[in-house]
Amino acid sequence: MTAIRLPQPYEGPMAWRAAELPPDAGVIRLNPAALAELADAAAFLAANPLPTEALEPEAFDMPACQAAMAEARRALDAGLGFAVIDRLDVSDPLIATKLYWLLMAMAAPIVAQKHDGTMIYDVADTGAEALAGNGVRASKTNARQGFHSDNAFNLPPDYVALLCLQPAKEGGVSGLISFQTVYNRLLETSPGDVVRRLFEPFWFDRQLEHAPGDAPVSRKPAFQAAASGGVEVAFSPRLVRQGAEVRGEAMDDRAEAALQALATITEDAALAHSFAFEPGQIQIVNNRRIGHRRTAFVDWPEPERRRRLVRLWMRTSGRPFYAG
Repeated sequence: MTAIRLPQPYEGPMAWRAAELPPDAGVIRLNPAALAELADAAAFLAANPLPTEALEPEAFDMPACQAAMAEARRALDAGLGFAVIDRLDVSDPLIATKLYWLLMAMAAPIVAQKHDGTMIYDVADTGAEALAGNGVRASKTNARQGFHSDNAFNLPPDYVALLCLQPAKEGGVSGLISFQTVYNRLLETSPGDVVRRLFEPFWFDRQLEHAPGDAPVSRKPAFQAAASGGVEVAFSPRLVRQGAEVRGEAMDDRAEAALQALATITEDAALAHSFAFEPGQIQIVNNRRIGHRRTAFVDWPEPERRRRLVRLWMRTSGRPFYAG
């Protein structure tokens, strides 16, 4: 078998280290014109009910919002790889979700997040535990996450967005890391064979998000060379380990070494950018180039105060179905 040729180190703007970023890195503040457009749209939507998924930005005159989302798209594609839109009025969560949908649809087409076609996904603790093959996603627990990309085992969304409606009582801190910087560090610190293993296929637990009778696991590489330099990443350490468990087999030594090398680098506090979500803020990440996670959290006892984020996936290629 021909040895995989590793891409050269990436030197673009997405190869950042958190220690080099200002506290407000990636923040796009909505100007008065954009806020006025959103207020007008909110009043119209309150008076004219329509399912959120049926809303199209072309039906609204919102040039300032379009400009803000064009700025966000530039940041996602050619800047740091993430943006934080600050912020929406979330006093009415339903109207806020509709405005959020319109803004994200200005950036890219919104696609399904589950096999059943769900497009608007609540991130909230259900009290369940995410185990191999049980279909429970980490987003439905209060447990700590490792850095990952969403929907790694299918055609991943290009962008993942989260709207904060209600933060946790404690914890739940958002974290971002440049997989381009991680790759550069891997080249510096790990043997070439360890890095090459990430470009070879892994088994992924599909979390029961597939048609009846389909295989519960899928197989694909975690890293691929990106046409613009660096790497595109489709990776979740939890789903890779659960994939091996669902198959009832141990990972090979090379796979274990590759995962351990990744874990060591991604836990470097100098690399990961962390911030606490505030109500109304929207985080958007380039899901192919930037890893994201959140810390474990403790929720409020009152149901109406419990941590709740709304997630949207956007993709510029493929079809809008879950598998792409």
